[in-house]
Amino acid sequence: MTIRILPAVGDPDAARSLSGLLGQLPGVEPSAPVGDSTLLLDTLASLAAASLEELPEVVLVHERIAPAPALELIREIALRFPAVGVVLATADAGPALYSAAMDAGARGIAGIPLSYDELAARVQGAAQWATGVRRHLGGGGDPLAAGPGGKLVAVAGAKGGVGTTVTAVQLALAARAAGRKVALVDLDLQSGDIASYLDVQFRRSIADLAQISDISPRVLQDAVFTHQTGLGLLLAPGEGERGEEVTDRTARQVIGALRSRFELVVVDCGTQMTSAGAAAVEIADIALLVTTPDVVAVRAAKRMVRLWDRLQIRKAEETVTVVNRHTRSAEIQPQLVQRATGTTVARTAIPAGFKELQPAVDSGRMQDLDAKSAVKQALWGWPVSWAWWTPRTRAAAAEPPTGAATRPGRRRARPAGAAAAPCHRGGRRPGAGQRGRRHRRAQ
Repeated sequence: MTIRILPAVGDPDAARSLSGLLGQLPGVEPSAPVGDSTLLLDTLASLAAASLEELPEVVLVHERIAPAPALELIREIALRFPAVGVVLATADAGPALYSAAMDAGARGIAGIPLSYDELAARVQGAAQWATGVRRHLGGGGDPLAAGPGGKLVAVAGAKGGVGTTVTAVQLALAARAAGRKVALVDLDLQSGDIASYLDVQFRRSIADLAQISDISPRVLQDAVFTHQTGLGLLLAPGEGERGEEVTDRTARQVIGALRSRFELVVVDCGTQMTSAGAAAVEIADIALLVTTPDVVAVRAAKRMVRLWDRLQIRKAEETVTVVNRHTRSAEIQPQLVQRATGTTVARTAIPAGFKELQPAVDSGRMQDLDAKSAVKQALWGWPVSWAWWTPRTRAAAAEPPTGAATRPGRRRARPAGAAAAPCHRGGRRPGAGQRGRRHRRAQ
């Protein structure tokens, strides 16, 4: 029997060394190494979507894989692809790590530096186990168990009051209306308002999952509130001080569990970059940064992008900036925001709509926002056009959303970001004498 192995290692030198050693093992067919955990899961999901038999028998996970930690990645593979044997390559082969790896779902541990005999034994053992599981499944497999995981959209705000929560809620509602199974997570841990926007009172929150090492389906079900719209809501704690309990490890574990059960997970990260919010932005398929077309907000967006880059959370070109409360007469247009932040700007900006939003916000029923609302039409066009179910690289995921926002009373819609400012009959735009100065201030 030929054993197919998919190595997952981030360091190029370690990848070359590992590939060379795997190539020497008898009866082994190693694939090209994948460099990060996101690409590994997408690759496995793509293979599983075709057939269970397309999956490799063994996945070899290096301890320095990123962005997800190795043990959490192993747990995710064991949960979503139970017919794959996982071997962990680590320099720490002590009993504590061995126990943790076995609890996560690994079938063996190979010590670093890797030796031929030990690696061969671990690979053979994991492959035999995987073959037995596939025989038990009858070869056809369980499409639910081996199917692709849900996509993750992280929504962050440049500063307070720019419309981050409204954007996250409406995107989740739009995807749900399109027939997707959607979870909405409030990671604005100290001042999250998703419960207020959707008129929800629920005693459970994400903080209740912070001390749980293994989140089972029953535990997750108890923490997620099923809203009348069909959304699964995981709320922020009612006591803001409990937000400190939610670490980046908690966020990764919870999001991983949600992605295995929902087609789309939308996370409201708020405007304060906590470790949990940073983890969500880092592992997101699409990261949206919401800002408004004013100097203060654009500068805040620029600071946030630089912060993400310094912390190696996300590069500017991998971020999609959403311009909220846009008007065609505004001095700052989306093109200027793109130049100032270095990000990709969504081609459809969200128009200003205070009057149409106010009744829905005050009543706590954002789901009842009028279908004719220009804000709703702008936001609801995005999830329908995005291919959530297609595995994508992070760079591809940063492509700007497409779609056009329609405005009441207009016969033809055009992308708000591409709209020119209105002109006087004489051909001069209002405020043209001050436009250059405002542009320099924003930059």
